[in-house]
Amino acid sequence: MTDITLNAPKLFDLSGQVAFVTGAGSGIGQRIAMGLAQCGADVALVDRRQDDGLANTADFITKAGRKSIQIAADVTHKVSLIDAVARTEAELGALSLAVNAAGIANANPAEEMEEDQYQTLMDINLKGIFLSCQAEANAMLKHGRGAIVNIASMSGVIVNRGLSQCHYNASKAGVIHMSKSMAMEWVGRGIRVNTISPGYTATPMNTRAEMVHQTKLFEEQTPMQRMANVDEMVGPAVFLLSDAASFVTGVDLLVDGGFCCW
Repeated sequence: MTDITLNAPKLFDLSGQVAFVTGAGSGIGQRIAMGLAQCGADVALVDRRQDDGLANTADFITKAGRKSIQIAADVTHKVSLIDAVARTEAELGALSLAVNAAGIANANPAEEMEEDQYQTLMDINLKGIFLSCQAEANAMLKHGRGAIVNIASMSGVIVNRGLSQCHYNASKAGVIHMSKSMAMEWVGRGIRVNTISPGYTATPMNTRAEMVHQTKLFEEQTPMQRMANVDEMVGPAVFLLSDAASFVTGVDLLVDGGFCCW
C-alpha cells in the first residue's frame, strides 16, 4: 500500500479539475468558488443575481491564476442548467466537481404561511438542488468520475429555537436525504455525493443591520459562542471534493461550531 502521508498535500490539490458552483455570486457559494480556484480548479460561476457578485468572484479567481466563466442561470429551470453545464464543458473542459449552494431563507409561522412562499422556497432549495445534481451528474457519468457537494443546513437536522421556518427546515432535511439517495444511485459509477450543513454563518443575509439582535442570539446559542465566517466553509468543501475524501460518500458534514451537540 502507498504511504499516503508522503503525498498528503496533494490529496487536497484540485489542479486540472473543472468545478461548477451555483450561488457563486455571494455568501458561502462565492467563497467556496474562490477556494476551489485557490486549490487549482477552474470554475464555472452560476447565479441568477443581477448585481456584480459574479464579477467579483471572477476577479478573485483571475488573481488566483485560474480560469472562470460567468453564467446567469436559474436553478429552478432544467434547460438553463443543462445549457450551463454544456457551456462549462465547452469552455473549461470535462466537469469533475460541483458545489450547489444556491438557496434562500425566510420565515413565517406555519399557520400563516402563504402557499407561494412555501413553494418558492422549496423550488429553489430542494428542486433546484435536484435539477443541478441531475445536470452535473449526466455530464460526470459520461466521464466516469465526479464529486458533488450540496449545501444543506443544520436546520435539516434540528429545529432552530425562535425561528418559524418549517418550510426551510424541511427543504434542508430533504437536501440531506436526497443527497444520500443520489450517492447510493451513483456509488458504483464514479460519482460521490455529500452535503455540508453549516450552522449560523456570517453571510450578507445574516449580517444586515436589522439582524443585530438575532445575530447576538445565534452567537449565544452556539457552543463556540460565535457564528462561522464563510472562509470556514472552504476547507470542508475542498476535503469532500478532493482525493482526501475518496472513500467518503453519502455523508452530511455538520460545520456548526458544536451547535448540534446540545
